[in-house]
Amino acid sequence: MMNIQAVFIDRDGTIGGTGHFIHPKDFKPYDFSQEAFQLLKEHGIKTIAFTNQHRISRKEASIQEFQEEFNTYGFHDAFICPHSENDNCNCHKPRPGMLLDAARKHNLDLKKCVVIGDVGLTDMLAAHAVGAMKILVLTGWGPSSLTQYREAWKEAQPDFIAENLLEAVQWLLNNHTKMQGGT
Repeated sequence: MMNIQAVFIDRDGTIGGTGHFIHPKDFKPYDFSQEAFQLLKEHGIKTIAFTNQHRISRKEASIQEFQEEFNTYGFHDAFICPHSENDNCNCHKPRPGMLLDAARKHNLDLKKCVVIGDVGLTDMLAAHAVGAMKILVLTGWGPSSLTQYREAWKEAQPDFIAENLLEAVQWLLNNHTKMQGGT
């Protein structure tokens, strides 16, 4: 059993939406997402959002709007890359900058953390770069990640492939956790 310090959760296609950009005021989580967040909270596991949102750099939304959205879901923190993939920043997934920043800020051992996301080329590769556990969900871009794009991230084998965020959390809690105190 693993003492999980934090679960990093991607937004688009994992928490809700279609995998495409949806402004925070219009974004709707999947019906099962709130239950998944609640289960993690009940087990005292820190939840941290991490998401690429290049539309921020285009002024189509603000980091604050995303932060407020994640606060309404009860996340402990959120790391948001506002850059495009061409900006060559360290935070845009698949680069692990957001995970490394979160580890510094929250004193985390990333090998005791989990990444849940729907995109192999970003979420799974970022997790792989820091040695975190990887769970791919089959919502959003999940199915195409496993088929037409699988070759591009073949070195990052998911630890589990879940139908959705709730199944990912249930598998994690049933197979890899010890109860922790507090939140």
